[in-house]
Amino acid sequence: MTATDFLIEPYRQDAPADVQAVTGDGGIVLDGTIFYARGGGQPGDSGWLSWGDTEIAIIDTVKGENGDIVLIPEPAAPLPVHGQAVGQRLDWDRRYAHMRCHTALHLLSVVIPLPVTGGSVAAGKGRLDFDMPEAPEDKDALQAALNELIGRDLPVTQDWISDTDLDANPGLVKTMSVQPPRGAGRVRLIRIGEGDTQVDLQPCGGTHVARTGEIGTVRLGKIEKKGKQNRRVTILLD
Repeated sequence: MTATDFLIEPYRQDAPADVQAVTGDGGIVLDGTIFYARGGGQPGDSGWLSWGDTEIAIIDTVKGENGDIVLIPEPAAPLPVHGQAVGQRLDWDRRYAHMRCHTALHLLSVVIPLPVTGGSVAAGKGRLDFDMPEAPEDKDALQAALNELIGRDLPVTQDWISDTDLDANPGLVKTMSVQPPRGAGRVRLIRIGEGDTQVDLQPCGGTHVARTGEIGTVRLGKIEKKGKQNRRVTILLD
């Protein structure tokens, strides 16, 4: 199983690793990686892998078998061999934009306290789908509430809960379409705020900024009807 270094050090932009395997279709598995694997609506990381005088582009990162994280190189790139020591380097601007957007979407679920039926993170924008039969009456008020939360510069921290404790607290799970991974004995929680200032706590395996102030100003984009009960709310990051 690949060590998920991106959860421990989400701000780390480069790191050494050893190649554990190269898959039949050319994917690269490391013993530990700072590259986030696509999932939960957040794209897989991209960047570069280097060894000796060779550097190749990594165009995507996905989940493989048995907990492995697989780095997808650019087509026709030379591949390292098993046991090769390599250097990892993230496309940091893209990753950091994902972190800002993902945290902003958690806050969007605070200002719109309805069940979430889907979501997507991108570098400059994101969206959540809500179980929302009627459109919000005051879009400007929602935008103002979202930016007010961001402006509090609240800390964003992680904690862990057992599968059993999560089962006993089903209200923590806001997203109906993606359930937290179970079976490992514990589930990661993302907390925004602390003590009396806490505004959100929910299971999440994605990467986030350390404080909400890093998100910057957010604008609400389209609010689109998606089916009888669902509405899609888009946010745009400056």
